[in-house]
Amino acid sequence: MLAVPLRPFCAFLAGLGLLCLAFVASWCQRWRGGFAWDGSARMFNWHPVLMVAGMVVLYGAAALVYRLPPAWRGPKLPWKLLHGALALTAFGLTVVGLVAVFGFHNASKTPNMYSLHSWLGLATVLLFSCQWLAGFSAFLLPYAPPWLRALYKPVHVFFGSTILMLSVASCVSGINEKLFFSLKNGTAPAPYNRLPPEAVFANTLGLLIVLFGVLVLCALAKPDWKRPEDGSTDTRQPLLGTER
Repeated sequence: MLAVPLRPFCAFLAGLGLLCLAFVASWCQRWRGGFAWDGSARMFNWHPVLMVAGMVVLYGAAALVYRLPPAWRGPKLPWKLLHGALALTAFGLTVVGLVAVFGFHNASKTPNMYSLHSWLGLATVLLFSCQWLAGFSAFLLPYAPPWLRALYKPVHVFFGSTILMLSVASCVSGINEKLFFSLKNGTAPAPYNRLPPEAVFANTLGLLIVLFGVLVLCALAKPDWKRPEDGSTDTRQPLLGTER
């Protein structure tokens, strides 16, 4: 599958994530008027930036925490805390991004939740919320029995990858939707079907996001990049209480 060493791959992936953030911020600043928090279209611009930052880049980083070689040795608890903290930060950015888009829609009298992008995006955020709460309850609190943690672990891993795929799909559909709305015939110097520079730039952003998501999923699927199993598993290291 991937025939490159893990450390250079992670460095490349980090650079790709930063490039995605730079592209989405530059798109909103250069072609969409910049940023504000006043109910205008500039308030909307926080939505794509925060969604890419939270649901794609930070979420992807959280997913790869256990693939880092330092996480392969010693107790898992610090890495579980880092994994949970990154995911929680991603969720916080996502919530602010949702506030931005709903605030803009309400101020401009634009209907909410009518497009496929909005349905897919909200479903992804709700699934992410359930995933984080279930993971926190199962792996960081001492109440779940070991057999339940062991049973839930593969489910948690599966939905982690699923949420990342849905996040990428939501971002790409949102980019496309924004271009259709903004570059319409008669309202833009060059319509979307003429492929003006903004369309080329935003389409490239979409491809970079897809590439980032695919590479994260490849890293998660590579067997020899997984933490070796030892006697200290998730089922025995809750955040509170002693080992069971």
